[in-house]
Amino acid sequence: MFLTPDRTLERKVQEVLLAFWLESKYTKDQILAMYLNRVFFGSNSYGVEAASRRYFNKSARDVNLTEAAILAALLKAPSALSPAKNPKGAMERARLVLAAMEEQGYISADDMKMATSQQPPKAKSYWSGAEHYAADMVMDELPALIGDVKEDVVVDTTLDRTLERAAEKAVQAALSKDGKRLGVSQGALVSIDGAGAIRAVVGGRDYARSQFNRAFKAKRQPGSAFKPFVYAAALERGLTPASVLNDAPVRIGKWTPENYDNKYRGPVSLANALANSLNTIAAQLVMTAGPANVVKFAHRMGIESDIQDNASIALGTSEVSLVELTASYAPFMNGGYKATPHLIRRITTASGRVLYENKYETPPKVLSPQIAAEMNMMMAGVITKGTGKKAKLAGWQAAGKTGTTQSFRDALFVGYTSNLATGVWFGNDDGASMKKVTGGGLPAEVWSQFMTAAHQGLKPEPLPGIGGDSSDLIASTGGDEQRRDSLFDMISHALGGADGEQQQQPGGRRQVDPQGLPTQDIEQVIRQERNDADPGLTPPMDVGENAGGQPQRRANSTLLDVIMQQ
Repeated sequence: MFLTPDRTLERKVQEVLLAFWLESKYTKDQILAMYLNRVFFGSNSYGVEAASRRYFNKSARDVNLTEAAILAALLKAPSALSPAKNPKGAMERARLVLAAMEEQGYISADDMKMATSQQPPKAKSYWSGAEHYAADMVMDELPALIGDVKEDVVVDTTLDRTLERAAEKAVQAALSKDGKRLGVSQGALVSIDGAGAIRAVVGGRDYARSQFNRAFKAKRQPGSAFKPFVYAAALERGLTPASVLNDAPVRIGKWTPENYDNKYRGPVSLANALANSLNTIAAQLVMTAGPANVVKFAHRMGIESDIQDNASIALGTSEVSLVELTASYAPFMNGGYKATPHLIRRITTASGRVLYENKYETPPKVLSPQIAAEMNMMMAGVITKGTGKKAKLAGWQAAGKTGTTQSFRDALFVGYTSNLATGVWFGNDDGASMKKVTGGGLPAEVWSQFMTAAHQGLKPEPLPGIGGDSSDLIASTGGDEQRRDSLFDMISHALGGADGEQQQQPGGRRQVDPQGLPTQDIEQVIRQERNDADPGLTPPMDVGENAGGQPQRRANSTLLDVIMQQ
């Protein structure tokens, strides 16, 4: 409790002085109790109570004579004699303890015979359960928050045990059912609220087999799940969800990004491009906004990992952790405020004195409500019309983005409601390719299962800036498929979805009601966009025939160009 493990004469003198002080202040029983409540008992167990629950799944108050002897015997060599690692050695050492007790008259010969004949329950190699990933996170964070722990403390966390069980069940069920068939061995999930409080975390398939926390410590490429930051950065430069770019071959230096299906759709709106995860459009946008500005935007939203300042960040080539990626989506769901992920809510002493309490009640604003609303609308389209259809959530407005890395090494889905933001990852620790697992497949399915359980019994609330009726952005789950036109629907109709076919209302004009934003004439919106545009933002790239040998198609700068061609 007080000294370093150095073997020096000075330390021995200090021990003598401390021994006299302890004897004068505490009784023998009190000193023994302090020792037993803090000493290492092997297998990551500190204190006799933790050791008893670790090895025998019961309180130290309830152990029998054999189990008590095993615990006492551990102090000789806790790692070597741990019942989880060496049950035979632990029992042999316990017999020496029992023999000493009989010799000193603490137990009878019959007690000795009965105790040595009993076999305690076999201890698991490690504690199991996803909540232990959270417990490890707490232990890792404590020193930074309160320094060295020298007394008993009580840690209140943000974890919701019901959500934790639902998250673990969803991940394990998916891996048990489809893991072998799809060549995927690991999964992770993290769910946070709008303030950044971690409500559930699953760091891997089975804590008993691997204690490595893939939700927090693993850094993997996010793939297209990084695109929302590219799009939002472009919106801040003056573009809108209705802005149109040309989906055609693109060359940026020596880099020539291609779409997932190797097809090109011609003029498309940003909303449709994000819903269908078009790589060529993301590449154009990152150059329009500027790679450095995209990096700054991602860091502002909550990404803490280093991001390479180049065009390929459009496709999520820089590695991040699942928790920082998920937390960085939170400003979209909470109206523009940064959500710093945290698990520890409060730390107090056994007497109730507060040692630490988190201070995330007044987070900084990192995104304008208008940009958040536009991104919510576009990412809702990912689920209702795009690559994330398997993530549909009955009764709730939901938005998100799929992500799949090269050769199917990683598959992610990060999405949110007004209540929770949740990220799901599947892959293999060694980076081996899965069997065509995409972010819109297994991760989206698990996301939907977990979020359905997490929102059960809660009253649906709309996403910021989208407005009241959830049927506007959610596929109907009943017989009524009548929906009011959202801005996304308008763009889809005007461009004919992905194939670029245009439609018009009589007179060539259409009113836009993006559910919460002011109703405006679409031409007026586009003219304003043109007036606000920076003429110096010409992307240093080739789009069309010169970029990939494909027939040249004119890159329309706005939806108005497409409509006026008719």
